[in-house]
Amino acid sequence: MNDPTRSRSLRIRAALAVAAVTGLGATALTALPAAAAGEAVTVQYRQSSTGGDQVEPWLKVVNTGASSVPLSQVKVRYYFKADAGASYTYACSWAVKGCANLTGTFGTLAHPTATADRYLEIGFTAGAGSLAPGADTGDMQLRFHRSNWQSLNQNDDYSFGPAQTTYANWSKVTATVGGVPVWGTAPAGNEPTPTPTDPTTPPTDPPTGAALFDDFDYTGHTDPAINAHGWSVRSNSGGPGVPGATWAPENVTFAKEGTNSIMNLRSSTAGTGESTRHTEILTRATKFKNGTYAARVRFSDAPVSGPDGDRVVQTFFTINDLKAPMADDYAEYDFEYLPNGGWGEPANILYTTSWETYRPDPWEAVNQHSEVRASYAGWHDLVLTIDDNTIVYYVDGQEFGRHDARYLPERPMSINFNQWLIDLAGQTSTTPRSYDQKVDYVLHVKDQILSPAQVAAKVGAYRTAGTAFQDTVPAAQ
Repeated sequence: MNDPTRSRSLRIRAALAVAAVTGLGATALTALPAAAAGEAVTVQYRQSSTGGDQVEPWLKVVNTGASSVPLSQVKVRYYFKADAGASYTYACSWAVKGCANLTGTFGTLAHPTATADRYLEIGFTAGAGSLAPGADTGDMQLRFHRSNWQSLNQNDDYSFGPAQTTYANWSKVTATVGGVPVWGTAPAGNEPTPTPTDPTTPPTDPPTGAALFDDFDYTGHTDPAINAHGWSVRSNSGGPGVPGATWAPENVTFAKEGTNSIMNLRSSTAGTGESTRHTEILTRATKFKNGTYAARVRFSDAPVSGPDGDRVVQTFFTINDLKAPMADDYAEYDFEYLPNGGWGEPANILYTTSWETYRPDPWEAVNQHSEVRASYAGWHDLVLTIDDNTIVYYVDGQEFGRHDARYLPERPMSINFNQWLIDLAGQTSTTPRSYDQKVDYVLHVKDQILSPAQVAAKVGAYRTAGTAFQDTVPAAQ
């Protein structure tokens, strides 16, 4: 039987360098509101037209906080007074982030005022990336018009500023981060809240059913509870990654951050195989198949110490073993973040990949993946759902990738986290350096498809009840 992690290295390294039988497609939970982590944005506005056929609000979002802000968590609202009986059409003329990475939807205010009863809400897909502190989105040249192109009146619109011909902060446009208001003043009685379909809206009752939940509240890698709870901290040799590297169980550690216990996977190198330390923790049982998988993971772009540049892979994935080349009952579903590139990529990139099967020699792969080339440094909520029809990946409550039925699992899998180096070519220094990947919790709910908001609610219910671990998922039949 093949070591699944060893064969995995061979497969993915080649699959992402060669477009062999690979489907592409990218579209883009916050257990805690993003704004609670210190993120803040402002919105700058200028009007591009005072004419009577369309409204042209040009906007920029500026990160005024101390942390990177994933734009997929940001929503911006422009408020206006609708003309009697009118419907409206949104369009993006041009955007630095790409019009394809912007969304525009219209909503109705719960408390209409003399200058506003509707709003245009601008959102972002994962393809828009993140804003570093001090950065902005650049121009977003937006417009909307009556669907029948009849004339309209902007002068009674709450957010319209006829004299605003250059960009400046504009408090009559509001912004939320992760559903939390962070900028602007809405028309009276209409503070921004998540829209009814917003995945950050928590349901009243968290779903029930067979589930695995672990808050990773352990004293260290030798804590007997780790083994009792079904985990294995890897120490055996082999791939993936740098030949000759050691899988170091002592580098899987646990500590409190605030009120939560956090698991840390530290991988390190001094530029040789013998000095390289990889880390991995996985369930011993392969009993997980359809349902919802979720984890809150902190990716990092920079090393804890030493020079940067190593081709690190930071992961959350499920997998079973390949029983024979091109066996059709193989399955694997990956979140993989490469902070310094690798596999032919020059810079940071996040992949989600669904595997049907592969042959290691000669190489042949059957998989589908989605990717976004952007920094994902910081905490992220990762959700994967698998039913009898499709596989869907979410990052921070937004759909990241949707993969076809041909990649559905035929056999149960294990749940894994690991961090490893692809090779030593990214940074050739012999100065020691190390990288951290942190994990807040992991959740699997058997045979139920949960929205990211339902995942957040279920995790919250476990923590409110003081439950640090539960496993009611039956053994595979």
